[in-house]
Amino acid sequence: MHFLTPSAAVVAIMRRKNGKIEILLQKRQNTGFADGMWDLSCSGHVEEGESISRAAVRECREELGIDIKEEDLRFFALIHKNDAPCNLTYYNVYFSVENFSGVPTIMERDKCSEISWFTLDSLPESLLDDRKIALKSLLCDAKYYAYGWN
Repeated sequence: MHFLTPSAAVVAIMRRKNGKIEILLQKRQNTGFADGMWDLSCSGHVEEGESISRAAVRECREELGIDIKEEDLRFFALIHKNDAPCNLTYYNVYFSVENFSGVPTIMERDKCSEISWFTLDSLPESLLDDRKIALKSLLCDAKYYAYGWN
């Protein structure tokens, strides 16, 4: 096909603790992309015939072993990303969710070396840049960003 652009669902698992909002991050490893960097809770490609929200539910189960409901997902950003090093253009759709069942656990040990909770005001420096941009949407009304375009 002529017009194929991958899309990905990116989920920020959040919780409230001691009056602050915390977000679960994962540290990437052995993926060939941004290894050693922190990323949002889980992310993955949308499969053929799958809605973005269903992909988010599936990725949470596959990567963290938790169950979420589509109706609990809150859309917060769309990033049209030009990933020059990979020579790909992506549509990344970002959701947040606070309601989930189970305990977040690293399910793909070959791709993730660590998970940890961070407050929004103490995110690690090594968080992927486009993820930092997306998280700004939680604090403002902007919902669309173009990233990596000249």
